[in-house]
Formats: sequence, structure tokens, C-alpha cells
Amino acid sequence: MNPPPAPAPLSSKAESQIQLHQFITLQSNVPFIVLGSLLVATALLWVMHEVLPLAVLLVWSGLLAGHALVRLACWWWLRHQTVTEAEVSRRIHLHTVLSLASGLLWGGGALCLLQYGEVEHRLLVTLMLAGMVSSSLISQTIHLPTFHGFFLPCAVSAVAGNLMLGTRLYQAVGLTIFAYSLLAMRFARTLNGKLTESLRARFQIADLAERLHVQKEAAEQANLAKSRFLAAASHDLRQPIHAQGLFLDVLSRTPLSTYQSEVLVSTRSAWRASSDMLNTLLDFSRIEAGVVHPQIQPFLLQELLYQIENDFAPLADAKGLVYRSRETRLAVQSDAILVGMVVRNLVSNAIRYTQHGGLLVACRKRRHTVSIEVWDTGMGIAPADQQAIFREFHQLGNPERDRHKGLGLGLAIADGLAKSMGHGLTLSSKPERGSVFRLELPLSVAPVPSPRQKGPQLQPMRVLVIDDDATVRSAMVHLLQSWGCPCDNAESLEEALPLVLQNPPACIISDYRLRGPRTGAHAIAELRQQLHRQGRRHTPALIITGDTAPERLREALASGIPLLHKPISPEQLYRALVELQTDQQSR
Repeated sequence: MNPPPAPAPLSSKAESQIQLHQFITLQSNVPFIVLGSLLVATALLWVMHEVLPLAVLLVWSGLLAGHALVRLACWWWLRHQTVTEAEVSRRIHLHTVLSLASGLLWGGGALCLLQYGEVEHRLLVTLMLAGMVSSSLISQTIHLPTFHGFFLPCAVSAVAGNLMLGTRLYQAVGLTIFAYSLLAMRFARTLNGKLTESLRARFQIADLAERLHVQKEAAEQANLAKSRFLAAASHDLRQPIHAQGLFLDVLSRTPLSTYQSEVLVSTRSAWRASSDMLNTLLDFSRIEAGVVHPQIQPFLLQELLYQIENDFAPLADAKGLVYRSRETRLAVQSDAILVGMVVRNLVSNAIRYTQHGGLLVACRKRRHTVSIEVWDTGMGIAPADQQAIFREFHQLGNPERDRHKGLGLGLAIADGLAKSMGHGLTLSSKPERGSVFRLELPLSVAPVPSPRQKGPQLQPMRVLVIDDDATVRSAMVHLLQSWGCPCDNAESLEEALPLVLQNPPACIISDYRLRGPRTGAHAIAELRQQLHRQGRRHTPALIITGDTAPERLREALASGIPLLHKPISPEQLYRALVELQTDQQSR
């Protein structure tokens, strides 16, 4: 049989805590030890005073009383001292010395008292000494040297004093006390070991908990640093990609040759790939920030499945995969946009990891719920990995981090969005056989609202653009002017204020992060006040941000101003401006 593993070593702090606990226990027992000692001594002297010489009586009682006063004085002094971990050993040593002095007094007194009186007097001395020794087993075993300091002088005196009396009776008593002393010392060692072991376990747990807390804080700080790095990198990357998308749209409205049109299509494709990756990071940051607020209402699933099939069937065809989608008339109660994002991530993941066969998107009614199921014939997922794939940046089969296989955030985003809506997302998979993801949605019993008709067109209006990036400002101005909207642009609030006085805008578009302490929300608020003083009741505004840091997203959302995230497509900006115009006309 293998020996039990040795206990994990304690830190020096934990060892000091054990000593401190021993000191506190010894210190708390001092008044009771002194009181018991005085009571036993008083009772013993009351019985023995008739047979003891007066000198012996006075000397021994005086020494006991003096020792008691010294011990109580030390106890009182230590009680009002702050005992540090560095001093605790010396404080325990003081208790050991005082205990030894008490043992010598009682042991020496017993040797002397056994010389006087009759049998009953001597047996009384022995009995009371045994009682004092027994009490020390309870009060001082927490620290063996302190216990031994009192126990050994008493035990040796009791054994030697009885043996020296010579008769068989006293010799039998002496041998009995000797045997009892051996058992008592063995019991004291065992009890001390148990007490020390329990203290070690207690402080070991506390020590491990403290280390775990430190490591947890370090991990949280590392995770926070990671999020801040991603947010900063994402913001810096979004600026040029955002401007690039706007310039490409302006370029598409100019006369181009066939070759130039082909190059423009390829460039736009590359821009969309970069934009999709940044938007994936944005979706993850929005989930972390807790700014995803589902808009629950009934909707038909089939329209959503049509849109997803139109978007992803060409990608499946390009890989030689069969994309199938079963039609359904079911309606669910949820957020159509967020459900669409979840299913798109699942379908994208299925296409990415399927090399042969195909995938199926279908709906299944289960009593009061509807399950959207995405089946694939891909590589499958081992049971050990089926929880890990929902963690951020976790990918299977992509050690080289091929960008065509994404960032490893798709399933983490899908899982986070499903949880934000209160829906379940489950996985069933067999390696080399394929996988099926199921999104459980509540079945809708309410009538589904009719689809909206085609919205109005953007009417020309003067727009003020505020952005500290000159390239972004230039792209925005070119794009808005191509839509028939005259523009002014400024790098900061200070530049924008005189422009507002010269040409009051009908709409303000501002970046959220501007130079200096003020944000786009602050700039819009001040410009609105200025326009209000000029008689403009309310000026619609948009905030466009490249920030993905959770705290920044929460701040921007709290401003109450419509928020768009870079890189935005021209279509998104167009729809947002149309909605602002429509809302303004309805006021």
C-alpha cells in the first residue's frame, strides 16, 4: 500500500497563524488555571494546616500567591498588547516558563507535604495533585512544551514522593501514578496532534482560498486587459475600414470600365470580409457589455429562413455542399433580429466545418415550443469538446488560425444571444458523423403583424459631420453629397460651433470618441442647445462609434441618441437617416 500523500506545505503566514491560535488559547485559559490552582491550594492547606509546620505553610502559600499574581499580571499585560506574528513565539515561550514555574511549585510542595500527616493526608495530597495534572490536559495540550512544563515536575514529584515513603501502599500508589503519567503523556501527544492537524487543515484551506482569490483576480485583470486591447485594436481598425466602405460606395456611382468594375467588386468583397470580422467582435462586446435588449414580438419563421438561405446557399454551392431548408408556417415569440443572428452563426459554422454532404435547416414543433435545427454532415464534435466550443476564441481543427475559418466567436455569440433572450441552445454530435444545433423558441399564439411596406426615400437636408479622423470625414461628406445632402464637417466641437451659427444643420452625425475629454454625446447636446437658442426646436442626430469596449457601449447607449457601429454600410446609414427624417416629420 502506498503511503498517504504528504500535506501541502503551508506558507509562513499560515504557520504563524497556527502559533497565534495556540497563544490565544493559552492566554484565554490563564484566569481559570490561576483560579483553580488557588482553590485547590486553599482546600489543601485548610486540611493540612494542623499537621504542617507554620514556616512550611507560610512559604509555600506565599510562593503560590506570588506566582499567581505574576501570572495574572503577565496575562493582563499581554491582553492589552498587539501581538504580531513575529512576536508570537516569544509570547508562547513566556507562557511555557510560567507553566514550568507553576509545575515546580506544585511538585516541590507535594514532595514536602507528603512528609507530614497520616495516610489520609498523603493520599489527599496525591489526589489533588493528580487533579491538577488532569486539568492541564485540557487547558494546555494545545502547546506541548507548556503542558510538559507543568506536568513533568508534578508527575515526577508524585511518583518519587510516594516511592520514598517506603511502604507497599505508597509504592503501589507511586507505580500507579507513574503508569497514569505515561498514559497521560501519550494522550496529550495524540490530542495535540489532532488539534494541530485540524488547525493546519483550517489554515491550509484559508491559505488556498487566498491564493485562489489572488489567481482569480489576476485572471480577471488579464481578461479585462484582453477586452481593452481588443476594443482598442478594433476601434483603430474600424476607422479606415469604415472610410473605405464609404469611398467604395461613392466610387461605384461614377462611370467605370468593365475591368474597373470587376476590381471594385473584388475590393468590396474584401471590405465585407474585414467588416464581418469586426462586426463579430462587436457582437461579442455587446453581449459582454450587457447592452443587448431583446425586442420580443411574434413573427413568422419562414421569412427569416428565406433570407438566411438566400445569403448562405451560394456559399454552400461554392463548396459543393447541398443546402436544404424545410418550409414552415410556424410563428414564434422572440426577437427576429437576434434569432436571425443566432441561426446565421450556426449555419455559417456548419458550412465552414463541413467538407462533404450538406446541411439542413428545419423547424420542429414540440408542444409549446419550436425548435430551429441546423443539421450538418461535417467533422462532428467529440463529447469532451462539446462545452468548450461555446467559449470565445475556441476553434477545432484550426491550429494555424486560418482567417477564412473565422475568429472562434460564432458559437460564443450564438450562445450569448440565446441566453440574453432566455432561449436554450443545445448540441448533439458524433465525431465523423455530423452535428445538430437546436435553438428552442416559445411558440407564438398572438397574431403576427403584417410586414411593413417599402419605406420613404431620403430627402435632401443639410448635415453636420463631426469626426476627428480626416479620412472618415471626407468619406462621409462625399457619400452624403452623392445623396443630395449638403454637408459641413468639423474635427471637434469647437470647430462645429461657428458652423452651426453660419449654416444650421437639419441633422448632426458625430463620432463618439472625440479628442479631449468630451464625447460625441456631449458635442451633440451642446450643439442642440445652441440651435435651440436659434429657434430650432429639436435637431435629430446620430452617433457613429468604432468603440467595442463594454463600458463605452453602455455610455453611448445611455445617451439616448441612435447609435451605429463602424464600419457601417452605406445602406445602414441611408436607412438611419430616413428614420430620423420620418421621426422628425411626425413630431
